[in-house]
Amino acid sequence: MHNLVLSPIDPEKLITDISERVTANILKAVQNNNPKTEQPEQLLTIQEAAQFLNLTVPTIYSKVSKGELPVMKRSKRLYFSRTELLEYLKDGRKKSNAEIEQEAKAYLLNNKKGLNNGK
Repeated sequence: MHNLVLSPIDPEKLITDISERVTANILKAVQNNNPKTEQPEQLLTIQEAAQFLNLTVPTIYSKVSKGELPVMKRSKRLYFSRTELLEYLKDGRKKSNAEIEQEAKAYLLNNKKGLNNGK
């Protein structure tokens, strides 16, 4: 058995020590639960890419052969970057009428300025 020596402890110091240890443990737990900002790029198989894009595997092969989809090939296997597939989907986004109208106004304003400068 260990020899235990008890001595009077200042209650304020005890509270401060406990508080500091609890805070340190909470911070450590929060830091461990936060996902890393630099995640490795996720590569998908052709079946996973088809499921991700909600297309059939033959459609994926067709789009790859036409050069429509970004793909990586290693031996006879095709791999797709999840990030690049998301960009592919975003590139196909149609603009809203409000966005088109705003671009048209900006274009007209710029062209009027260009026409006035030439006179």
